[in-house]
Amino acid sequence: MKPGDAAAVEQLFNDVAPRYDRFNDLLSLGLHRQWKRQLIAWLRPCQGERWLDLCCGTGDLALALARTVRPGGEVIGLDAAGAPLELAEERRSVEPWLNVQWLQGDAMATALPNASFDGVVMAYGLRNLADAGAGLAEMHRLLKPGGRAGVLDFNRLPEASLSAAFQRQYLRRVVVPAAALANLEPQYAYLEASLERFASGAEQEAMAREAGFAVVRHRPLMAGQMGVLLLQA
Repeated sequence: MKPGDAAAVEQLFNDVAPRYDRFNDLLSLGLHRQWKRQLIAWLRPCQGERWLDLCCGTGDLALALARTVRPGGEVIGLDAAGAPLELAEERRSVEPWLNVQWLQGDAMATALPNASFDGVVMAYGLRNLADAGAGLAEMHRLLKPGGRAGVLDFNRLPEASLSAAFQRQYLRRVVVPAAALANLEPQYAYLEASLERFASGAEQEAMAREAGFAVVRHRPLMAGQMGVLLLQA
């Protein structure tokens, strides 16, 4: 599968949707939930605010945001793939008091109004876009002046570093073999290929400044294996 192929990425997430959350918990030892909580803590959403979760998948981050901005707040979760959104709605139905809406659409061209959100997040989505810079520009367009944004993803490490070697071996020896047991090897083998074309933290910062963000900072997580790009319009 070619990284950045929008149709292929959409099909991938439709295919893995029923097992996506279980695999994330297994392969990260549940830590992905902590990283998302850390992202929210850094962004400090407030009651009554309106937030957007791009590439929202099965909705765990959007639902966590909705719990934070209630009462009076609203969250929209948008994803290109339909199957994850169906699961997201099933999860929301357990907490019907949460004000969350789900939209199927393109994170690089949402068709949502300018300056309509207090905050925007994206977890494990920027790496999959055909044009990461266009994705960041769309986030900036959607934010109110002074609005905050955060992007959580794998961190692309220096090729010759020990951390990069660990990352590669973990993907090859743990992630892909585990996925193969569930007949999902091609879908999870895609992770390493997508990382090879992904922007480094410094490159993400440069793209964010070009997109118009006034405050830009990339912060490492988990000894640099993950990274968070923190932004303010």
